[in-house]
Amino acid sequence: MNAAKRLEIFRRFHEDNPEPKTELAYSSPFELLIAVILSAQSTDVGVNKATAKLYPVANTPAAIHALGVEGLSEYIKTIGLYNSKAKNVIETCRMLVELHNGEVPQTREELEALPGVGRKTANVVLNTAFRQLTMAVDTHIFRVSNRTGIAPGKNVVEVENKLMKFVPKQYLLDSHHWLILHGRYVCLARKPRCGSCRIEDLCEYKAKTSDD
Repeated sequence: MNAAKRLEIFRRFHEDNPEPKTELAYSSPFELLIAVILSAQSTDVGVNKATAKLYPVANTPAAIHALGVEGLSEYIKTIGLYNSKAKNVIETCRMLVELHNGEVPQTREELEALPGVGRKTANVVLNTAFRQLTMAVDTHIFRVSNRTGIAPGKNVVEVENKLMKFVPKQYLLDSHHWLILHGRYVCLARKPRCGSCRIEDLCEYKAKTSDD
């Protein structure tokens, strides 16, 4: 795919949604961090339902740590893998209190040192909470990048690196949100909704579908 096509793709994404946002509900970098940890192999809707009950009771590292694994589990037991997530969140809260004065760190290395935080989660927090130029490649972004030809790659790191290189600089900061939303609602895994796609004429996917 050439640079002119990529520029037009992201120009249209921006035109349709000038200020894209994550669908996870949060009101602080810490709330976002916990929500992203909980969202692994779970839906944003399911996470939001759980955190809507949790955050009014505890929404700081010290407060959630005080709940303990069993106490936290009661709030998040509707989420997949909640047992291991509860352990990770409690340990992450302990580390935030003891090592970071209760604040969420703003470097990938420090974030990835926290239990339950991998490269993707760290990138989401850095981009969404701290507005850093990072690219969190999830299954939606990986699929869209490969299927459209925007940034094909064999693994998530390769796709991440290509997106950081190829997405026009003026659109890079928000591109992660546009690509996720496009994959979630239009460029679906089983059958993409090509007939409803704003970038169908620019996409290089060979097996275009109708919406019938």
